[in-house]
Amino acid sequence: MTPQRERKKNEMAADHQQPKAANGCVWLWVLLTFIWFAANSSLAAESIVTGALISALLAYMLTRKSDAWRDIRFSPARLYHFIKYSGVFLLELVRANISMMRYVFAPHIDINPGVVEIKTKLKTPVGRLALANSIALTPGSLVIEMQGDSMFIHWLDVKTTDPDETARLIAGPFEHHLEKVFG
Repeated sequence: MTPQRERKKNEMAADHQQPKAANGCVWLWVLLTFIWFAANSSLAAESIVTGALISALLAYMLTRKSDAWRDIRFSPARLYHFIKYSGVFLLELVRANISMMRYVFAPHIDINPGVVEIKTKLKTPVGRLALANSIALTPGSLVIEMQGDSMFIHWLDVKTTDPDETARLIAGPFEHHLEKVFG
C-alpha cells in the first residue's frame, strides 16, 4: 500500500471514530451530571449549572484521553439494567455491612481470609472497572489485581475454592446487569 493510501485510510479511520468519541462524551456527561444531582440533592440553578459544567469538562477530558468511554451506548434496555444494577449494588452493600457487623460484634471471630481468582464475562474495560469497584466497595472483599478477564480478590472469609462458585458468590449479583449495560 502506498504511503498516500495509508495516510488516507488512517484519516478515514480517525473520522469514523469521532462520532463514537462524541457519543461516549455525551453519555458520560449525562451519567456524571446525574451523579452530581444525586450527591448534591439540590435543584438550585447554581448547583445545576456548576454540576453540568464540571461534568462536561470531566467527560471531555476522560473521553479525549481514553478509548474506554467511547463505546458507551444508550438504549432503554441498558438504562433498565443500570437501574437494576444500582438496586442490586445497594442491596449487596447492605448485606455485606450486616455481615461485617456480625464479625465485629462476635465474641469469637472465625474467618478464613485468602486471595481468590475469578474470571469475568465482561469484555469492556469500563464494565470490568465497574465490577471491580462494586466488589471493592462491598465490605469483606477487595480487588487486588486485574489481568485480562481475571480478577484477584482478597476475600475476608473464603467460602469455597471452586472458581465457578467463587465467581458466582462474589461477582454474580453484579455481573449479569453490568454485562447488559457495558458488554
